[in-house]
Amino acid sequence: MKGLSGKAGRCAAAAAAFGLALTAAAQEPDKGEQLVNASCISCHDLRPIEVQALDKDGWTNVVNAMVEKGASVEKADLPVLIDYLVDNHGPLPEGAGKKILLNNCTLCHDLKRVRRHGASKEDWADTLSAMLNEGAMLSDEELPVLLNYLARNFKPQ
Repeated sequence: MKGLSGKAGRCAAAAAAFGLALTAAAQEPDKGEQLVNASCISCHDLRPIEVQALDKDGWTNVVNAMVEKGASVEKADLPVLIDYLVDNHGPLPEGAGKKILLNNCTLCHDLKRVRRHGASKEDWADTLSAMLNEGAMLSDEELPVLLNYLARNFKPQ
């Protein structure tokens, strides 16, 4: 590092290298995502995955059916793939708003992000307002239904 010598220079250089390593690691998809990209997306796009919101048994049945139809997944990779699908595209609570969330929000976000966002009704209203400004296609009828669904089911932790 220019201008730094000795121990300070080595620490700064190590910190910079560590930062670059973290950035590279953050950009590398995890094994489950790699499996989806290699095994699922080779036959269809991501949309059928994004709108199902299945539990572990449901995803296991879907993955097994896809393997029977010719999807190429190593047997050892099946649990990784299924766990990834459950974690990122897993079940949602039933109720008015679920279908709206699946058909609209998942156009840009996976379900993990929605679950993680947990917010008050006011904060969800702000989030939805921001999403509308970004181009989310919600009708005047859908907006309050989705807002109530999100506020009821995805509260702050």
